[in-house]
Amino acid sequence: MKKRQLGHTDLQVSEICLGTMTWGSQNTQNDAFEQMDYALERQVNFWDTAELYPVPPMDNTKHTTEIMIGNYFHSRKNRDKVILASKITGMGIPHIRGGDGITADYIDTALHDSLKRLQTDYLDLYQLHWPNRQTYHFGNLNPTYTRTDFNQARDNHFEILQCLDKHIKAGKIRHVGLSDDTAWGVMTYCEMSRTHNLPKMVSVQNEYSLLNRKFEQELQEIALLEKTGLLAWSPLVCGAISGKYLDGQCPDGTRKAFQKGRGSFRETSQSESAIRAYIDLAQEYNIDVCQMAIAFILSKPFTTAVIIGATKMEQLKTNIDAHNLVLSKDILRKIDAIYRNHAFCY
Repeated sequence: MKKRQLGHTDLQVSEICLGTMTWGSQNTQNDAFEQMDYALERQVNFWDTAELYPVPPMDNTKHTTEIMIGNYFHSRKNRDKVILASKITGMGIPHIRGGDGITADYIDTALHDSLKRLQTDYLDLYQLHWPNRQTYHFGNLNPTYTRTDFNQARDNHFEILQCLDKHIKAGKIRHVGLSDDTAWGVMTYCEMSRTHNLPKMVSVQNEYSLLNRKFEQELQEIALLEKTGLLAWSPLVCGAISGKYLDGQCPDGTRKAFQKGRGSFRETSQSESAIRAYIDLAQEYNIDVCQMAIAFILSKPFTTAVIIGATKMEQLKTNIDAHNLVLSKDILRKIDAIYRNHAFCY
C-alpha cells in the first residue's frame, strides 16, 4: 500500500482511507472489527470517522461508530497502528447540539466526547464536517450569501483556529482539516493561519468521483499550492457507479435502500447515461468499474487519499485492491471525454 504525505505534516497516510459511516447502522460491531482487522492487514493505516456517524444521522444511533472504534482499540491494543481522523458536526443536525454550528465552546465539548468514545488521548486529524454557512455541497444549487455572512464567517474562522491551536498545544489533536468546504473557505483559513501563526489546515475532505469533479475546477490549485490535499469521499457515488441502481433498481440491502432516497440529487439523466458509459469503458479494458473509479481519483496529483466504505467484506477487498490499478493515458482521455459529454453529471 502506497503512502502519501498528509499536507505539510510528517504523517504518511495510506492512499486508501477506511471509511466508517455504516458502522452502527448497516454494519454491526463484529462487522466493523472484521473490516478494521482486514484494513490493517492490508496496510490501510488511515481511518476516517465522525461524531455524527453512522449515516443517515439519527438520534438513536449518533456516536455509535466512534464507540465501535474505541471498543476495537481497547480490544486490540493497537491505537498506535492507526492514523485516526474524526470530525465535529456542523450546523443543521437537531439531535447534535440542537443543530447549532461550530464554535470554540462546542469544539471543547465535542473533542472531549469524541476522545472518550474513541478511547484515545489524541486524534491525528480533527476536521470541521461542514462550514457554518451555506455552500453548494449536498446538492444545494442555490446557496445565499451576504457580506454580513462572510464577516461573521471570518470571525468564526478565527475563533475556531484559536481553539484548535489550544488543543494542538495540549496534545489532543495533531493536525486539523476541513470537509465540504469551498475555495473561499479554505483560503480564508490558510490566510488566517499565516497571518496569526495559527494551525494550518492540512486537508479538505470533499465529494469527488467520476460523476462529480467540481474539486478540479475550484480547489485543485489551492490543494497543490497550499498543501491541503483532497480526501475524496463518495468515490463510487454511493455505490451507483457499479450500475446496481440503473433503470430505477434499488436492491435490498444496498445503501440506497437503507437511506430511502438520501442523496437523490445525484440521480439525473446525465449521471445515469455517464454510468453506462463508464461501465462500457471498464468492460472494454477488462477492469472492474469500481476499481477504475478509485484508480482515477488516485491518479490526480491533488489527491491525498480516497475514502472507501463498504457494507460487505467482498466490497471492501475489491475497493482496497483498486490501489494496484494504474490507468493508462488512453483510459484517462476516454474518462475525460465521457465526463465532458454528459454535462458534468451533477
